[in-house]
Parts: sequence; structure tokens; C-alpha cells
Amino acid sequence: MTASPPSDPEIPGDLPVSRRRGPDSRPGHDRETGARPSVTGDRETGPRLSATSDRETGARPSATRDRDGGPRRHREAGPRRTHGMRAAMSAVALGVAGALTLAACGTRPSEVAAAKTDKPIVVGISLPLTGDFAQPGSEAKRGYEVWRDMVNAKGGILGRKVELKIADDASNQDTVVADYTKLITQDKVDLLLGTFSSLLNYPASAVAEKNGMVFVEPAGGAPNMFTRNFKYLFFAQPATAPHQADVFVNWVKTLPESERPKTAAYPSQDDPFAQPVIDSMQKQLEALGVKTVYSQLYPADTTNFQTIASTMASEKPDLIAQGAVFEDGVGLVRGLKQLNYSPKILFQTSAPSNAGQYSDAVGLPNTEGVFYTVSWNEKATTPLNSDFVSAYKKAYNADPAEDAADAFAAAQVLQTATEKVGAINQDKIRDWLHANEVQTILGPLSWEATGEPKGQFLLAQWQSGKVEVVAPADVATSKTVVNPKPAWK
Repeated sequence: MTASPPSDPEIPGDLPVSRRRGPDSRPGHDRETGARPSVTGDRETGPRLSATSDRETGARPSATRDRDGGPRRHREAGPRRTHGMRAAMSAVALGVAGALTLAACGTRPSEVAAAKTDKPIVVGISLPLTGDFAQPGSEAKRGYEVWRDMVNAKGGILGRKVELKIADDASNQDTVVADYTKLITQDKVDLLLGTFSSLLNYPASAVAEKNGMVFVEPAGGAPNMFTRNFKYLFFAQPATAPHQADVFVNWVKTLPESERPKTAAYPSQDDPFAQPVIDSMQKQLEALGVKTVYSQLYPADTTNFQTIASTMASEKPDLIAQGAVFEDGVGLVRGLKQLNYSPKILFQTSAPSNAGQYSDAVGLPNTEGVFYTVSWNEKATTPLNSDFVSAYKKAYNADPAEDAADAFAAAQVLQTATEKVGAINQDKIRDWLHANEVQTILGPLSWEATGEPKGQFLLAQWQSGKVEVVAPADVATSKTVVNPKPAWK
């Protein structure tokens, strides 16, 4: 039996659960490719338009979402939540608990396999290659594969080649639990790397924790990830979700009073990573005297942003700060453009970090001046970053997206600790990571006891068709900040 973690890894009732559909429930979904009818076409080149969405409301019915799919103005004090969330949580918690009970018995497979030095080191991963998170999940897969190829070209880890065993969790929480349980107990992989999003990494990390296996995740910065007293969990980004807002707010503080936004609108997808960013930003900016004229949480399946854009435009906010994953960020820009309303400042969370896919979807001229916080920059001089960028471009004939870089960095963390320990020993790898800093293409990473990282994000902005880092000053790639944002083209 493995040593028990400090507390039983179960899912509490305060983390949003959504998108628990598998591919079978989506008409028109291609199980092999993950393709669905798309706004711009292929999954690799642009955002998708949900095949099952209500074309008028832009929302799909969900037990964990507001049924009307429409905007909610000026939410009440306290966290924004959606109807039925705790009922859905109970079902997932029971499923995860059952899987963990089955998974927690026996010697850790990785330590048995470690003696078989004539075989490759097998790294187990589950990723959303189909479903709602297929776009960033596919980028994470690319990042992991570039890392594998670069490592193997230099002889592997501990003299052994690296093999990736990747399952498709279809953006489904039940499936991701089953995947990691199988990877550990049946496939007996040597090491684990995380999936994409807090929604999936939350239950996945519980499986790893119960089995005493190190779990380095490339995405999953929701605050509740780090309240469970887990010892084997490590988030391989500079900081958690709420801290994404800090670097932007700090930039606003540097502006002369006359140039600061006076009013702001805060639309956000109901997502456990995006929402805390916007909540934190709203709180901090209100403390600076910026008046909130609009605050709304919309379902993840929203595809029609005309109502939201129109309502915001009527308020004429100086700043729009959106908690956007990808398609919703594109959808809002298109909605605002159709109304010919361009805020002085536009901030979005993850959407603008999707490199050429974002610029292709909104139109390259319309990226000008858009802010976002980012964990990585293509121009960074961090160790191996230029090699990563070159290898990615050679393999995929495209610029790497941030999600690919984050996955590469997560793998770097696991590789470094394994090599420093000199063996595949989960407890020693865990202890080494808790005690040391790791150099990655994102920069140096280190962690609190909870697995929460200690660093800070970068503030990026699209300028002249390219992404520049504008803060903090010591790592900025441009001394110019586009402010105000120009009109739509």
C-alpha cells in the first residue's frame, strides 16, 4: 500500500463542475479528430462553433448552468455561482471517490518499473483532445511531444528514452479520472504529467495524490486546487489565477490620473481559472476608484455575444476586462466590432495567447492594443526557449501557443527533479521539488508546500501584429504601450 496523503483527496462542493459531456453526446463530433463545425474551420486553425448550441441564445442547456444563457447584471456580493452546481458536484465526487478506492491499492507501479532500465521511461498523460478543451489540449500535446523529442535527441532521462502514453479525456471529468486510474494501475506508467484546465486537473490530481505519484500540471491555477493539503501536486506556471490580475492592475497604477480608466465592464466565462482573474481585477480596480458599470458571468457554451456586447456598449465603459478561454474572446471582439464600439482598453485572459489562431479569428489589425497576462513569451532568453521555439516551428510550421510552452515547462520540471534525484522515486522527486527552484522556458519556478507557484505573470500586448511583453519592466520586450486601443478595422 502507498502512504496515505494528509487528507483524503476528494472534491469539495465549491469548485465549479461543468462540460461533463463525452464526445458521444455532441451531434456532428468526429471522435477521431475532435473536429466540430467551426467558425473558422479546422480545430487547429481557428475557434469552433458548437454544433449543439442554441443559435439564438448562444447557450446549450446544462444542469450546471443558468438555463436562460443571458447576461446577469451587477451580481450580488460574494462569489459568482451557477444554478445546480452542487448537485452536479455530488455526482462527480462519488465517481472520483470510487475510482480512488480502486486505484489506491498496491505498490506504486512507477517504482516497480524503475528497475527495468532496458525499457523506456513511460510518462502517462490524459489530455482533452476532443470536446470543449480540444484546442488548448491539442497545444499541450504538442508541447509535450516537442519536449519528448528534444530529450530523446540528447539520450533521454537517466539514460533511458522517454515514451509518452497519452489518452483522450474528451474534456470530461469522469473520463479523466478513469484515464489516470488506468495509467497508474493497469499501464503502470513511470511518471505522470497533468491535463489541461482546473476542471480536469482537480479530479485528476486527486487520483495521483491517492497513489502517491508526483503530478506536475501545465494548466490548473484555480485557487481551490491548492486548498486540499496535497503533497504531490505542482503547478508549472508562475502564479495562480487570481494573480493574473496583479500585473495589469500595477500597470494601471502607473498611469497618470487623467489616463486611468474611469469605468469598467467585467464579463467572464463561468470557468474556475478565468473567473478568479476577473473577480480579482474588479476588486482591485474598484479600490482604485474605477466604477463598475457591468459585471456578468456567462455559460461556457455561449456562442452568441450580441446581447452581451450590446449591453456593455450602452454603458460605454473605458475598460472591458473579459475572462475568456478562447472562442468566447473571439466572439466578444466580433460582437463589439459589429456594434462599432471599441473600448479604450481591452483585456482578455487566455484567448489572445493563442498566437495565430486568435489573430486569424479576429483579424490581425483588430489585435492591436489587446492586453492579456501570460506565463511565457516567444522572445524570452530563458534556457532552452529558443530551442523549443525552433523545434515547435519545425514540427508544426506555426508559432507555438502559450499552452504548448506551459506543457513543455511542466515536463521540464518533472525531468529536472528526476535527474537530480537520480532515480524514479516519487517521494524523493516530490521532496526535491518542494525544496528547490527549477529553471524552465517560463523562467525559474518554485512552490509553496501546497504546490502553488511563487512567481508572477507577464503583461503582454498585441502590437503591430506581434505579441510584446510590456511589464514587468525588467523582462519587457517593448518600451511602448499602446494606449488607448485603436478603433476596430
